Amino acid sequence: MNLISPPTKVLVIEDQTVMRENLVTLLELEGFEVASAENGRRGLALAEAAPPDLVLCDVMMPDLDGYAVLSKLREQHHTARVPFIFLTAKGERADIRTGMNLGADDYLVKPVAQAELLEAIAARLERQRVLEMQQNRAPDFSSAQPLEALGLTPREAEVLLWVTQGKGNRDIGLLLEMSEATAKRHLQHIFEKLGVETRTAAALRAIEVLSRGADPV
Repeated sequence: MNLISPPTKVLVIEDQTVMRENLVTLLELEGFEVASAENGRRGLALAEAAPPDLVLCDVMMPDLDGYAVLSKLREQHHTARVPFIFLTAKGERADIRTGMNLGADDYLVKPVAQAELLEAIAARLERQRVLEMQQNRAPDFSSAQPLEALGLTPREAEVLLWVTQGKGNRDIGLLLEMSEATAKRHLQHIFEKLGVETRTAAALRAIEVLSRGADPV
């Protein structure tokens, strides 16, 4: 019996050849199993045929852009929960918010440092692991209100809802139109009220509440 876990599968969708090849090489050196596509349609076909563990996708591509790829993946049951990270040369706040509202897990501006990329991938895979631990219960992320039962204010509940979906303080600030420092301050209050010390522990508490039939503990 093979006790070795299979390598994590990453799909890279990037129309710039040099960038795509560099990403593939970097990820393979880190031990990932990597598939790549030169455009959105090819990437979508690969993801549908063999869902990866995570997708890295450029935003601005001809024919089918990254937003369209993400929307189509989120519409399908077998790819709806695949972690999705945008890679783009664009860094405007409106573009970032658009991607996040569509369900992206992160948004990295090119050129991205190797350490930042690997950290983002690790964070999204860890969140996916947490969700899979709760696979017998389906969290409902449509409203933050149930999280107020944990003793949180409405604003803190909104912050925790996004934390549970894998968003960092910067992204939460953009989504809730607050500064990154304010998002961090809310998160510290959340930690204190829940008696936890990490984002993962807070997310687990939130998932318990957001899961069907779950009561706060």
